[in-house]
Amino acid sequence: MAEPGVARAVAASAAAGCVVAGTVAVTVAVVAGPGPGLTGYVSEAGITASGYAGTYRIGVFALAAALLLLAVALPPALEPAAALLAVGGGCTALSGAVTCSAGCPLPPFEAATVADLVHGGSSVAATAAAVFAMLALAFAPAAGRPLRRIARGGAALAVPLSAAIALAMLTVGRGSVVGVLERLLLLVVAGWGLATATALGLARRS
Repeated sequence: MAEPGVARAVAASAAAGCVVAGTVAVTVAVVAGPGPGLTGYVSEAGITASGYAGTYRIGVFALAAALLLLAVALPPALEPAAALLAVGGGCTALSGAVTCSAGCPLPPFEAATVADLVHGGSSVAATAAAVFAMLALAFAPAAGRPLRRIARGGAALAVPLSAAIALAMLTVGRGSVVGVLERLLLLVVAGWGLATATALGLARRS
């Protein structure tokens, strides 16, 4: 049986690969798909009518796996952050399994179906869990300086972006403002995940 440190290093390396693969797949689906561009949600690349729905879902499931693998890669002393990542991974998988309708409508300005609410709610919960995991690592002495530095950098970008998205959703709704902010936040989360996985993998090898 592999040593715990070796197993965590393998999980970290696999997480990094999943982040890259998932980000590439989702980006291809969003850019090449028939979506409305920056005025729409990223999730619109996964609707049934999109020719890239399969690519989008593969990407989302890869990102879900990345969060779960990151949870495994963290040492036992960082259990709170690992638990948040596990929740984020589960919610990400749910968002990939439940497809929203055309336009991915969300309240308060649009009428949404049950599937829309499940998809949207799980997507929000997944992102929130990842951001809270950043915060948990940012202030955890057991995380070590490299992980704390990466987490603080990610949180410094993700927290204000999250607040801006929430405010925009409640005041202006769907549009280019939310579309751009959403893409920036997801890019920050993906970048943080890749940097964290890389740092964990390198730490186990040193």
